[in-house]
Amino acid sequence: MNTQTPESKQINTSGVKFRIREMDITKIEKRIFRSVGKAIQDFKMIEEGDRILVAISGGKDSWVLLEVLSQLKKRAPIHFELVAVNIDQGFSGFRQDIIEDYVKDKNYSYYMEEFDIAGILEEKAGDSLPCSLCAKLRRGRLYGLAEKYDCNKIALGHHLDDLIETFLMNSFFGGQISTMAPRLKSNDGKHIVIRPLAYVYEEEIIRYAKEIEVPIICCNCPLMCGDSQHADSKRKFIKNLIHQLEYKIPEIRASILSSLQNINPGHCLDLNLLNFDND
Repeated sequence: MNTQTPESKQINTSGVKFRIREMDITKIEKRIFRSVGKAIQDFKMIEEGDRILVAISGGKDSWVLLEVLSQLKKRAPIHFELVAVNIDQGFSGFRQDIIEDYVKDKNYSYYMEEFDIAGILEEKAGDSLPCSLCAKLRRGRLYGLAEKYDCNKIALGHHLDDLIETFLMNSFFGGQISTMAPRLKSNDGKHIVIRPLAYVYEEEIIRYAKEIEVPIICCNCPLMCGDSQHADSKRKFIKNLIHQLEYKIPEIRASILSSLQNINPGHCLDLNLLNFDND
């Protein structure tokens, strides 16, 4: 007789998410700083003299990014600067004042900006779901702000789970093998986007954000905040799929990360990567 409830079937005691939930917060903090340090070193994200715009949305990821980079700055053997920037995107009810109060209290160097993405979406998007358009507009604005504040790099808060989900989304729906690049030069070559949390699991960020008591502020986009059914349905599908597979394959997240670090072009079908002339 099967005595498992639907809830108990969802619990995977050997998966990484469960292990993180059971860890002492001190150990999680050490894991996060070690993972960020490794990502910075692996992809040469931060160098002497960098002035880095840290994009803060008010969400857990960007808060943890800002906190970790600020702590690393104090102990780093090189000199670099951090500038926290938040953009009020024009969605009604957004509490930029809470974000400003927090960064001011923490004595971070910061700027509060406004960019009416909500108005642009309403004018151009119609009935379509404008998530990609919103991201494109926001990225363009960040490039402009980096120039305005003389920053040569832009740090974003995407974590390892974001990279894994994007990899599967691109494979399943986009027909290509790719993910978010931990380090990416802009098309005009003026700026470099870095993702220092590239090796950090979302579950670690959740635990650490709660520990350091950051104010979680939603951007108030009606498509992305709360229980909206419109919010990036493909990403939700992939996230749920990984969760289901993790019950049978406990180390699936680590395995996908390893795959992204161990590409064998000779065993792929991309003719641009193959050379038969010397066969």
